[in-house]
Amino acid sequence: MGDRQATHARILAAARELFAEDGYDQVTVRTIARAADANVALVNRYFGSKAGLFAEVVATESTVDAALLGDPARLPARLAARTVRRMAAGDGDPIVRIVDRAGMSPEIRAVLRARVESALVKAIEERLDGPHARERATLAAMVMLGAGSLRRLLGQDSFQDADPDVLEARLTAVFTACLAHT
Repeated sequence: MGDRQATHARILAAARELFAEDGYDQVTVRTIARAADANVALVNRYFGSKAGLFAEVVATESTVDAALLGDPARLPARLAARTVRRMAAGDGDPIVRIVDRAGMSPEIRAVLRARVESALVKAIEERLDGPHARERATLAAMVMLGAGSLRRLLGQDSFQDADPDVLEARLTAVFTACLAHT
């Protein structure tokens, strides 16, 4: 890996960690540069702005791609399994902490909206056939994002005694309903 790629990777890693720990609004480009052993000019050259850096951090985090691969008939079960895994990971998942601490500035809302649109709604929609594919994909995304939001609101303990297999079976039924043609 060349110096440019190594510096780029260090900046991304530092930003990911700082955004997850302190939130977008609390982190400065200078803080990120210092943590990455780089200078502010390099951060701005590689990413354009703090918002551009945030967008790249969010874009590099996990998506539903793996859950979308395979037999379309098993898509509800794969989405359910992914949702249960993400719920179990809780605050250990960097993207969860990043989104939780992102703040609600218009530019960050736009970045998050674009990411959810492309990596979640559109990604699911592209795997669906039949009418109202976008509506059905949006419902599935609502369940996934809502499950995470509610778990964070209620705390990790809210499902500590729950059987993951039972949760997965129930969520499979929910995703089946969301993704149904009718």
